[in-house]
Amino acid sequence: MLWPLASLLTAILATLFVGWLVDQTLQRLAARHPDAPVWESLRRCRIPLQLTLLAALLLVSHPIRRIFPSEDSVVLHTVLLALIASLGWLTVRILAAVLEAVFSRYETITEDASRVQRVRTQLGLVRRVGAAVIWVVTVGALLLTFDAMRTVGASLLASAGLIGIVAGIAAQSALGNFFAGLQIAFSDTVRIGDTVVLEGQQGTVEEITLSYLVLRLWDYRRLVVPVSYFVSKPFENWTRRDPGLLAWVLLHLDHRTPIDALRAELEHFLTGTDLWDGEEWSLTVTDTTPSTIVVRAMMTARDPDATAALKLATREHLIAYLRDHHPDALPRVRTS
Repeated sequence: MLWPLASLLTAILATLFVGWLVDQTLQRLAARHPDAPVWESLRRCRIPLQLTLLAALLLVSHPIRRIFPSEDSVVLHTVLLALIASLGWLTVRILAAVLEAVFSRYETITEDASRVQRVRTQLGLVRRVGAAVIWVVTVGALLLTFDAMRTVGASLLASAGLIGIVAGIAAQSALGNFFAGLQIAFSDTVRIGDTVVLEGQQGTVEEITLSYLVLRLWDYRRLVVPVSYFVSKPFENWTRRDPGLLAWVLLHLDHRTPIDALRAELEHFLTGTDLWDGEEWSLTVTDTTPSTIVVRAMMTARDPDATAALKLATREHLIAYLRDHHPDALPRVRTS
């Protein structure tokens, strides 16, 4: 009887020693690598690790069997339950430590606070879902050790798969966005930095994920659009092949407007500005009404930003030129 008790005491002391040794090793690693919090996080796994090791030693060694010789001993069953529960606890702690280390690493290489917050939320969700799945499997395994509860345990394990199927059906929209994101990534229809127009909103693609796309609008607002939109509805991509665009300006002027002089002034203005790419330009009368004519000035620019700036600058310059040199060309209301 003394030998089994001595063996039991040895297993307990060995477990305590292994736990202390692992803790000291992780503590030294944490001191050597202060920027890697994974070692400090893994130190929280000491207690479940010790419980798992002790339960395993008691099951595979002979002290418990000699003290309680019955194969159906309640003590043996209790040790088995402790082993399964401690394994689940240890897995949850390891998962939390790994996810925390991933977030800490991402936080050190990313300066965007909004992205850091988004990753924090996502990893927190992954940790909670993973812990829930682990505990469901653990409880199911615990129930399977009881003869009377094996049916319930099997049903609980099967319910995990059923929950996954139901979640997949309920998340059809999310799955659709996921595959749409893959399609966009490999088809190259939209890229970061492209200028697109959808639903009357013009913006620059700032971020693309597997579920959504972020557009930065001209007034610095962010428009978040599901990626499935870009594979199911038409949209304009102004920089799909060539970032150069054609800018145009419409002016409503009087019939006495000197078109040749206005055309020469447009050419003079374009040759003196860096916004024009030097490719094409024109100035034509496109329409007429009883009181005015419609003059259209067209010119090319190297990218969408330059196009917008060139339109504004051309309109301002031509109106100022007509006001200073040909005031009769500006439209007016005739009373007689």
